[in-house]
Amino acid sequence: MIENRTASEPDVVLVGAGIMSATLGVFLKELEPALNISMVETLDGAALESSDAWNNAGTGHAANCELNYTPERSDGSIDISKALDVNVEFDLSRQFWSYLVTKGAIADPQSFIHPVPHMSFVHGPDNVAFLKKRFAAMSAHHCYYGMEYTEDKKKLSEWVPLVMEGRAADEQVAATRIITGADVDYGSLTRSLVRYLAGMTGFTAHYAHRVTHISREPGGRWRIDMKNQRGGETHSTTAKFVYLGAGGGALLLLQKSGIPEGRGYGGFPVSGIWLRCDDAGINKRHHAKVYGKAPSVLLRCRFPTSTRGSLAASTRSCSGLMRAFPPNSSSMARSWPCSSRSGRPISDRCWRSLATISI
Repeated sequence: MIENRTASEPDVVLVGAGIMSATLGVFLKELEPALNISMVETLDGAALESSDAWNNAGTGHAANCELNYTPERSDGSIDISKALDVNVEFDLSRQFWSYLVTKGAIADPQSFIHPVPHMSFVHGPDNVAFLKKRFAAMSAHHCYYGMEYTEDKKKLSEWVPLVMEGRAADEQVAATRIITGADVDYGSLTRSLVRYLAGMTGFTAHYAHRVTHISREPGGRWRIDMKNQRGGETHSTTAKFVYLGAGGGALLLLQKSGIPEGRGYGGFPVSGIWLRCDDAGINKRHHAKVYGKAPSVLLRCRFPTSTRGSLAASTRSCSGLMRAFPPNSSSMARSWPCSSRSGRPISDRCWRSLATISI
């Protein structure tokens, strides 16, 4: 049932025009076509930031190759429960995309999804032993039917010649492979979903508009304040529901909303560099997504007891593990002090180390 509202006010506002907002928008319109939905995006189009193909790994995450989903228990056995959850979730995504292709909402599945083998590659006796146990646990489950394991270097050279090239003859290595993996262009998928939404009655997209504030009105609706990035004009609307799919900008908006769930969250930016090869002769020698087993790098942050704000720290110190991917070879560390966006320090000195490591 759609509540009474003015014609200019949406039922739902989606903040951000990435894969999450686009997916939720399609879900909502499929379930309740009468909903009035507005999408608000700071940039000039959909999927121009985190969802763009060059800003994420593009892996169809089914836990085929990502070793962090299968931790080793204290007794040495491998826990695959998280991997199974992830596998089922990705399968549900594929079923949803298939439904959209069947009804014509997505014109061509090859515009965003392609088959590619998924591999886990490790080196060293301890990691090889881990991978062998992982393979035994996973291949016994129907979700991972067809997974292969080998320590044979000749076979590995057939699977991933560039990864094996130049390795020492006495280096102990192993890999698993499953040929039913997928590569997903989430940018292309997002744009397809937004085009589908744009063809529906009751959907509008506002590009080059930044949401500056969110607040709850006395009647229970949400007030969303926006600024036009081109002309500088400001305006506002209200909605019964707001979804924050704004990437890194979602945290600040969540805090501005004032809801209890927005307290106690903080974030550190994580950066990476994508290396691209345009040499067709090299490219044709590699056709796989290869994941490694990351070493653990200690991340330690120290906070004064008076620290407040986004991290809401009340302890003198905290520590955790930051995992660098993929494994082996050299590393370069950089560190710098962190501060909040307002410029006020959120810690005495919070050092982060980034490791640049290659397979």
